[in-house]
Amino acid sequence: MSEPFGFLPVDKPLGMTSHDVVAAVRRTARLKRVGHGGTLDPLATGVLVLCVGAATRLSEYVMATRKRYRATVRLGAVTATDDGEGAILAEQPVAHLTAEQVAAALVAFNGEIEQIPPMYSAVKQGGVKLYERARRGEVVERAARRVWLQTELLAYRPPYAEIAVECSHGTYIRSLARDLGAALGVGGYLAALRRLASGAFDQPVAWEALQAALADGTWQQYVVDERVALPHLPEIALDAAQSDAVRHGRAIASGGAAAEGALARLYADSGAFLAIASHSDGQWRPIKVFLH
Repeated sequence: MSEPFGFLPVDKPLGMTSHDVVAAVRRTARLKRVGHGGTLDPLATGVLVLCVGAATRLSEYVMATRKRYRATVRLGAVTATDDGEGAILAEQPVAHLTAEQVAAALVAFNGEIEQIPPMYSAVKQGGVKLYERARRGEVVERAARRVWLQTELLAYRPPYAEIAVECSHGTYIRSLARDLGAALGVGGYLAALRRLASGAFDQPVAWEALQAALADGTWQQYVVDERVALPHLPEIALDAAQSDAVRHGRAIASGGAAAEGALARLYADSGAFLAIASHSDGQWRPIKVFLH
């Protein structure tokens, strides 16, 4: 029996790590290869896209998509982890803050901005993950990263601000919470987070439903292919000669205009998904080939 191939959008429950979800699906479905397309912290819920079988090779393209969240920021307090898991380091009153002031402060977090990742993050510095240094009691200078956000204040019930966020890959919502609190002069941390969408995925399978399907062997009904997962990459149909060239790792003429470095999904003359290719010098060069 061939290995399943595709993507499984799961509604990650509160308290589970992304690795917990991956491990549970791998173990119960007896799969060799399961990965995910973008980590969610244990205190976050929502869309976690699992990559199954050879689709694990496509996880980077799922990760690179924009995400949508609903975040709850607790203003007036600072924690060691920038979320509710860490010890509170300082507190300040917020009675003077109005919804208008919070909304005005959020304006600075729209468009492209420089963002410093939290100390408790998987970003590597000097070959060591920041959270490993943080657990040793270290606090190091972190390089700012350029990210894109679109934010909107949904409600303010002191000391909690509920915020809608759309953002690029690599954005830390914990950093947004911390920086919003700093901009308001009272501190802040992320109290709750739900991922509403990851790229094209916005209808995840409930964890309980997936567990039942894993138990009775019907879980593959929830698996979708690369057309659903990567609609932002154009689809190109190949003829027999082009298909053979790509199978052997050779570039083919693009036959049309495409931006340098653009990506596309290539399909063999049989209709099977064949490769991810990058456009360069008027050619499509295969960078990930899937043989059937």
